[in-house]
Amino acid sequence: MLTSQANAAHRIGLTPNKISIIGFILALASAVSYGLTTSRSSWLLFLAVVFLLASGFCDTLDGIVARTFQQTTVFGGFFDSVLDRYADAAVYAAIIVAGLSNAVWGSVWGVVWGLATLSGSMMVSYTRARAEAVGIKMESVGLAERAERMLILAVVSIIAFFWLPALGYGIAVLAVLANFTVIQRALHVYRTLKKKAAV
Repeated sequence: MLTSQANAAHRIGLTPNKISIIGFILALASAVSYGLTTSRSSWLLFLAVVFLLASGFCDTLDGIVARTFQQTTVFGGFFDSVLDRYADAAVYAAIIVAGLSNAVWGSVWGVVWGLATLSGSMMVSYTRARAEAVGIKMESVGLAERAERMLILAVVSIIAFFWLPALGYGIAVLAVLANFTVIQRALHVYRTLKKKAAV
């Protein structure tokens, strides 16, 4: 999957770290598009989705290039993870600042749901990092990993072009799913450590 794209990226001199940076820039472009969106400029949501999905594509491609061409490094994984966190924070912060959840929840609860989504997104990644630091594999553990959250946000953003309140409902769904994923991962770590202790 994406092998031909990885080969093409390698041929033009793109390293995994360079692809990660491109993905980060695309995420910032998505954040700017969300931040400038109003009821009169809802077309910017399409632009935000294009940049968001392109960023997600880069996030997948950098890993494939690294593995295919033996360019995997510890720093590369760390660098990619840091950029991903900043990218997520920028996108959700832009949605909060633009008040895109306020049409449904009001100015206070719109911000609350946005912050819950942002913090939940950060904690999903943090719980994985902490678990893997003690030797517990966390890949595919939890309902809403980064790829799933990006797809949900993309879908509700497209719907929001036709009906802006959809984005507010989508943010609330993402908040619930992200924080539920944190709970799932915490329980997975607890059970795994309990089994190890019993051995």
